[in-house]
Amino acid sequence: MVVKVYGPAFASPKRVIACLIEKEIEFETVPVDLLKGEHKDPEFLKLQPFGTVPVTEDGDYVLYESRAIIRYYAEKYKSQGTDLLGKTVEERGQVENWLEVEAHNFNPPIYALTLHLMFASKMGFPPDENLIKESEEKLGKVLDIYEERLSKNKYLAGDFFSLADLSHLPFTQYLVGQMGKEYMITSRKHVSAWWDDISSRPSWQKVLQLYAPPF
Repeated sequence: MVVKVYGPAFASPKRVIACLIEKEIEFETVPVDLLKGEHKDPEFLKLQPFGTVPVTEDGDYVLYESRAIIRYYAEKYKSQGTDLLGKTVEERGQVENWLEVEAHNFNPPIYALTLHLMFASKMGFPPDENLIKESEEKLGKVLDIYEERLSKNKYLAGDFFSLADLSHLPFTQYLVGQMGKEYMITSRKHVSAWWDDISSRPSWQKVLQLYAPPF
C-alpha cells in the first residue's frame, strides 16, 4: 500500500516525507495550498478535522500529527531502511526525550519566527516585531543547550541519527534559508557541525529537490 502524504510544500509534511525516504517506504503526495485555504475544504476536514497538514493515508488508516506519524512509521518498519529509534530501550528513551524537546522547546519559537517572518504578509497581518525579537532570544537559549549536548554527542540522542534529529530539519531549513538567520546555527560550533551533517543526508536533499517551499 502506497502512503499518501498531504501538503508536501509545507514544513511539517516534509518531516514525514524525510522519514518515509529514510525508511524506504513508498509514498505519493497530494498538494494542499494553505494560502488558498484548501485545508478548510469540507473534504479535507473529513480527513483532518483540525484543518492542518500533514495528513497521511495508508489504506484506510489515517494519521495527522507529524511527530505521531514519524514515530508510527519508524516503529512499523523498524527493520527496514534507517533505524531511527535506537537499538536499546535506553537509546529509544533518548530519542523520545529529544523529540519532546524539539516539540516543546525548539518548535514554539522557531514556528513563531516562521509565521511572522515568512507568512505574515501572505496571510494579511503585520509581523509582530516584539514577538520576533522575543522568539529569537528564546530560540538562542535553546540552541545554547543544544550546543552543550552536541559537544558530547554527535547527534541529539547519542552517536546515531534518529527521529530526534530528523524532526528539526524542516523549520531549521527555513531559519538558515528564507529567514536569513543562518548565524544562529553557524555561530555555535557543534550545532553547526550537526546541522551540516543532518541537512546533507540524501533523504533531506531529495525532499528539497522534489518539494519546493510554498513561495
